[in-house]
Amino acid sequence: MKIAKRILLFIGLLLAAILIYYTAVVLNARAKTPAIVQGVLNSGRMKLELHDLTNEQVQALLKVQDQNFYNHQGFDISTPGTGITTISQGLVKFYYFDKFKPGIQKIKQTLIARFAFDPMTPKDTILKLFINEVYLGQHNGKEVKGFENAANAYLNKSFKDLTWDEYLGLVAMIRSPNNLHYIKDKEVNQERVDRIKKLLSGEYVPVDNSDWLYGQKVKL
Repeated sequence: MKIAKRILLFIGLLLAAILIYYTAVVLNARAKTPAIVQGVLNSGRMKLELHDLTNEQVQALLKVQDQNFYNHQGFDISTPGTGITTISQGLVKFYYFDKFKPGIQKIKQTLIARFAFDPMTPKDTILKLFINEVYLGQHNGKEVKGFENAANAYLNKSFKDLTWDEYLGLVAMIRSPNNLHYIKDKEVNQERVDRIKKLLSGEYVPVDNSDWLYGQKVKL
């Protein structure tokens, strides 16, 4: 009986310690969020405003990347076809971690997105950050971030001059930039673009949230 009580006490203390730890993580993130967001907005990296995208471009991006973006609170694992990482979680990974590693840090990422970054940052601001900061592979040994930079690097043109297919080719890279690269993996990228078009037209309906490749068989 004494052993059972000791075990229960240990479990209780462990759960309390975990709760205290993650509460501290969230509170620390909430304290840092305004400065982080303002710092990025003032960094000179914001080459596109949200209005630089047409409504069609915005809707396509959200349909592929985070369909429930304007309704969820930073975390969403139920919307079919959008995977387990929201736009907010993707930015949290970039802004709040020096070196993000899957596993235990995924819990931190989710909590920060849900209780700090997303509720404290307007949705339009989050989307503006995303279109300017999203990682889109490498070109000539350098990281390419944001749609304007990607248009410059891969197509030698400005974002506003992209065709619809060129834009979707960049959107296609987001989930796995090093395996769906616009130049190095052109055929695979094009196949994903074709599948994205079927998604946008309603011809293809994702089975569940893990079906972000829309049936495409790719080793990622």
